[in-house]
Amino acid sequence: IAPISNFLIPELLSPWHHRKQRQAAAHKKLSHSTVTSMASSLKSLVNDDDRYQKSFQLFLERSSEHQCMRDFIHNKLPDILASVGDGKSHLDVIGVGSGAGEIDLEMLSELHKKHPGVTVDNEVVDNYLSAVLVSQKPDLDYIKFNWNTMTASEFEEHWKAEKVGVDEHTLCFLHSWMLYYVKDPEATVRFFQSLLGKNGKLLIILVSGKSGWGKLWRTYRAQLCQPDISHCVTTGDIKSFLDSKGVPYQSYELPSQMEITECFTEGDEKGELLLDFLTEVLDFSNTASPELRAGVLEMLRHPDCSVESNGKVLFNNNLEAIVLDQLSCQ
Repeated sequence: IAPISNFLIPELLSPWHHRKQRQAAAHKKLSHSTVTSMASSLKSLVNDDDRYQKSFQLFLERSSEHQCMRDFIHNKLPDILASVGDGKSHLDVIGVGSGAGEIDLEMLSELHKKHPGVTVDNEVVDNYLSAVLVSQKPDLDYIKFNWNTMTASEFEEHWKAEKVGVDEHTLCFLHSWMLYYVKDPEATVRFFQSLLGKNGKLLIILVSGKSGWGKLWRTYRAQLCQPDISHCVTTGDIKSFLDSKGVPYQSYELPSQMEITECFTEGDEKGELLLDFLTEVLDFSNTASPELRAGVLEMLRHPDCSVESNGKVLFNNNLEAIVLDQLSCQ
């Protein structure tokens, strides 16, 4: 990795839930051992790549996640970017958890609109990378891309070992789903915040603690979440430790829904795929105990998780963005 000075990290998920890198990170761990959930008979969905891809594509078709992300990027993010740079002609950007780069490119476009004279070095750090999208986009001559296949933890180790310097006027965006695949999300957030210079911004996007995911995970964390692969982290968890440390932040709710109607029709192929995706369990309906399956289905239909409209069950897929500034004491 080239030395990094003035450091800018765009990342937002996918969500578009850049689920692909979630899978890649999980597969890296699965290569050492077959991981099962705390309910020992349940296997992670990432054990079956074909089924994972099918369930993920169905999620994309059924959710409004792409749109809520675009709305945030084009309507809220420009104001966040306004103070970045402070007259500098060059910024270094690091994208952590950038995946295929769709989100980075949209954010960089907004950055360019706010600061049209700025050139950018963009170090992309991810366990799964693809430069194809970048090669297909015109008008990126102001950005130099460097691709680094590594995890966030590996990046942190490299940074500390090399003692890479950080100039001021730093912008830092942290990819949301990346936090699922670190041992200590709080320590990771604090590390990236410590890299911020004057006018730097750390942007974290995760599923909202008030979303259906949050309710599902709080109720069935022990049965569904697999700590050897990922942590069921929501913005509620992030805000809790920030509040406990007195760290100021801004937050933005990103409304999103996902239609899950078929989940409640036994044997429905699409319903089974959606259940696998929601629980992250392979063949959930046939491998979960009758009690767990009934409890999860009841929870998914509960008003805390979903609403029913015109015969459709719409799962609360809300995301939340958290923005942090430079640490007050470094």
